[in-house]
This record gives sequence, structure tokens and C-alpha cells, in this order.
Amino acid sequence: QVRLVESGGGSVQAGGSLRLSCAAPAFNYYTSWMAWFRQAPGKEREAVASIDRYGSTLYKDPVQGRFTISKESSSSTLYLQMDNLKPEDTAMYYCAADGNILLGNSRLDASNYHYWGQGTQVTVSS
Repeated sequence: QVRLVESGGGSVQAGGSLRLSCAAPAFNYYTSWMAWFRQAPGKEREAVASIDRYGSTLYKDPVQGRFTISKESSSSTLYLQMDNLKPEDTAMYYCAADGNILLGNSRLDASNYHYWGQGTQVTVSS
């Protein structure tokens, strides 16, 4: 079992920034592929960005150029730097991890991730 713990959510005005963190017990096989997803009320969970064990990143179009996914091996922490936030970014944000090899757009498919955090709320006001 891999326990992921998110933090860093909050309320900001449009144009502001937040940095989300996701603490993992360790970076190992089970956290080879990691990603951020979000879910707004009444909507399906959607991918935001992913990063693989080699540091290769992939972003969904709505956040491309505004969000940056990264990870720090020394602390086994995944990050999501969110800049120029918009009201439509309001959602619960979840980090996810898996040990299976995920290629291409499969990295942005929630059904491919076995391990999830509890979520952290991000609210952006206009």
C-alpha cells in the first residue's frame, strides 16, 4: 500500500499562484509514474499533468504553460506549481501513482493509477 498525502491547496484570486505538494513514503517501483488529477463539483475527474520515473512530463492543454509538475527525490515529494490561476481551475486536486509502465496518453488516464491521495481543495475567485 502506498499512502499519498497532498497539501498546499487554498483560496486565491484569479491570476494568483499556488504550489501543491504530494508526500510519498518513498520513490520506488510503486511511484514510478505519478500524476495530478482534479475534480470539480458535478464533473468527472480529469488529468492535469504527469511525470514518469525519468522526469518526462506531460500536460493537458488547459494547463499547458501555466502549471509545472516536478518531483524531489530527496524528500519523495511530488509538486504542482500553478501560476496564472483561473476560476475554472477550481477543483479538488489529487495526486496518483502507479508502478506499471504507462506510455503516451495512458499516463493521463485515471483508471491506470492504483494509488491515490485524499485530495486538497483549490478555489480560485474572479
